[in-house]
Amino acid sequence: MDTTTWIIDIALILIVFRQLREGPLGPRSYLLPLGIVTFVGFSYLDTVPTDGNDLVLIGALMGVGAALGIAGGVFTRIRRSGADILIKAGAVSAALWVLGMGARLGFQLWVDHGGASTVARFSMENRITSSDAWVAALVLMALTEVVTRLATIYVRSRMLPAATGPVPVPQSVTAGRAS
Repeated sequence: MDTTTWIIDIALILIVFRQLREGPLGPRSYLLPLGIVTFVGFSYLDTVPTDGNDLVLIGALMGVGAALGIAGGVFTRIRRSGADILIKAGAVSAALWVLGMGARLGFQLWVDHGGASTVARFSMENRITSSDAWVAALVLMALTEVVTRLATIYVRSRMLPAATGPVPVPQSVTAGRAS
């Protein structure tokens, strides 16, 4: 693994720690993680192989990413404070995020340090045609986890009751009282 890969993988793992402290849900909450996975996608996803069982591998890992993302979004605390919506990643949400992002980093390390022959054997036995299938599956798993987590948070934030505050009294009512 090169330095860029290390930086990206660690950034994806650490991004959840920003949300351990409660903060406002705003464009930055969405754009930072989406920006990182978009960069990863353009940097590492050259092709999506469709031969053999490549799509099965890709679909399975995307399913894992979706499950982790949805669960992470469900276990993120979302509340309204006045006009603001605040979010905070709880322990379960953070653990799921680190599990998903860390598993990919761990897999890459394992392959680079002795696991490549095991992956090659597994790939041959299961008709996975190339390392490109593994790259696509792992990148799309990360993308799916990020998108489904953010989508879950977005949907949940829209389900919050509207902000309440003093109800303004129309002028016609207050003018009638003065007479």
